[in-house]
Amino acid sequence: LDPAMAGDEPVAEPERRAAEPDQPAPRVTDILGHEGLIEPDGVEPPEGWAEPGDITRDPLDFPAGRDLRLQALARGDEGFLLALGYSTQRGYGRTHPFVGEIRIGLVEIEVELPELGFPITIGRARVTECQMVAQFCAPEGEDARFTRGYGLVFGQSERKAMAMSLVDRALRADEFGEERRAPAQDEEFVLAHCDNVASTGFVEHLKLPHYVDFQAELHLLRQLNAERAGDAETSDGESTTPRAEAAE
Repeated sequence: LDPAMAGDEPVAEPERRAAEPDQPAPRVTDILGHEGLIEPDGVEPPEGWAEPGDITRDPLDFPAGRDLRLQALARGDEGFLLALGYSTQRGYGRTHPFVGEIRIGLVEIEVELPELGFPITIGRARVTECQMVAQFCAPEGEDARFTRGYGLVFGQSERKAMAMSLVDRALRADEFGEERRAPAQDEEFVLAHCDNVASTGFVEHLKLPHYVDFQAELHLLRQLNAERAGDAETSDGESTTPRAEAAE
């Protein structure tokens, strides 16, 4: 025991140091990129970037580009994406993934006002980004290299970002000449059912009355059973008549 601790001695002030400014941190996947072991990320084509689509303004059509697919996945239901991402790891999607990097941070939200002619920052939002290192391929005439899956979601949600990156890689099957054999590789199946607003509304609308639909099917069911019963009676009558004549 230390008798000095029984007293009420003053505690020395902790040393204070100025906070160090944030420094840009290189991406982990850039290390592989410098060695040519992973596909390039965001290399601008000679003709420049094409204007990305916007699923909030135009209806989603198929086949959809990767820009539209990523938008739909970012808005998609986490549970749905998690199930599909899990399925790719169990053999339904050819991913065999490794998490390259997960980042969480704040990004500035900019809008461009027509009367000003330049973008202004209106706030910041927290996002989670995941770079998934996935199944390698060997493009024609090039060395083999890893492929990528990408996930970017609002808030701090590592699980959804990882699931999104797994599904993104699975949906790139055509790009790498892979056969689409699993649900996670079918873009129409994935994108048409990942919206939790649409799926929730469509399922819960079954609580509303469906009198006309039910009455129509009920009438059809009774009619089919009645016709079947009538056919059975006719068949029985035809089968007993020859037997009676033969007995006479």
